[in-house]
Amino acid sequence: MQARYLSSRPEGKVLETVGVFEAPKQHGKYETGQLFLHSVFGYRGIVLFPWHARLYDRDVTPPTGESKPEPPGAHGSKEVKGKTHTYYQVLIDTRDCPHISQRSQTEAVTFLANHDDSRALYAIPGLDYVSHEDILPYNSTDQIPIQHELFERFLMFNPSKGTLCSTLSPFIPRDTLRAWQEKNHPWLELSDVHRETTESIRVTVIPFYMGMREAQNSHVYWWRYCIRLENMGAEVVQLRERHWRIFSLSGTLETVRGRGVVGREPVLSKEQPAFQYSSHVSLQAPSGHMWGTFRIERTDGSHFDVRIPPFSLESNKDDKAPPAGYSW
Repeated sequence: MQARYLSSRPEGKVLETVGVFEAPKQHGKYETGQLFLHSVFGYRGIVLFPWHARLYDRDVTPPTGESKPEPPGAHGSKEVKGKTHTYYQVLIDTRDCPHISQRSQTEAVTFLANHDDSRALYAIPGLDYVSHEDILPYNSTDQIPIQHELFERFLMFNPSKGTLCSTLSPFIPRDTLRAWQEKNHPWLELSDVHRETTESIRVTVIPFYMGMREAQNSHVYWWRYCIRLENMGAEVVQLRERHWRIFSLSGTLETVRGRGVVGREPVLSKEQPAFQYSSHVSLQAPSGHMWGTFRIERTDGSHFDVRIPPFSLESNKDDKAPPAGYSW
């Protein structure tokens, strides 16, 4: 079966053949170099390497087992069992970025810059984290099937490894990819994923520790958090407001309210059910917690609040070198 990608052209939307679909893996993991279509956002991508995270799903009522304690002041007292889940670091085809920019940030993976400005951030465009079930794998005979400035720096074509009918990827990692992964490991790795559904709106949160900076004789700890909202029902809704509670180990509790998220008020419909974005938070303590709600509006003007699952902000114990860029 051919893998097809829906692209926009002046004469309208057309289907382009990009390769041959493979059977999705029910078990195991995809290897470096695996081509795929994103099942939710529809972009073409390629797997760089896998991560293993602990998924804390508040929609699942667990037996007695591993759980995450509630942060101080968070809603509910429900214990949540964690299970191992595979996520992937991937490259997004730059040709697809304009088509997904209204539904998913394509510059969501950020780093602290290598100088004294504690607020300076930089992003690597077209880098994403993808859950195992979001991958629709395919194969291609094209030696450069993904357009991205890092594709040929990170991967090389090895015709002896795979063919169009083979389940092996013909793309293998270069030493530069291994070196980049090893050097940036503390700021790329995801460890915990948190998920909760309220009235058919599922919120998934992935926090990332970014590092520590010294500012005015104090330490400032930075985190990035990626959030996906998914409409699991048939009703069209729109995100209108956010309400955050941020607790720091130093003892402070901050409340943040505002319109929308990252300057947008996304509509979640059956045709475009998901929206994904990332943001940042800094604390003057090495750990803390965040939780909150999104105010969602129905088409009749009524509102309801969707819970954001509480998640920990933890600093890495081994905080040595600053993050490294990708220019060699």
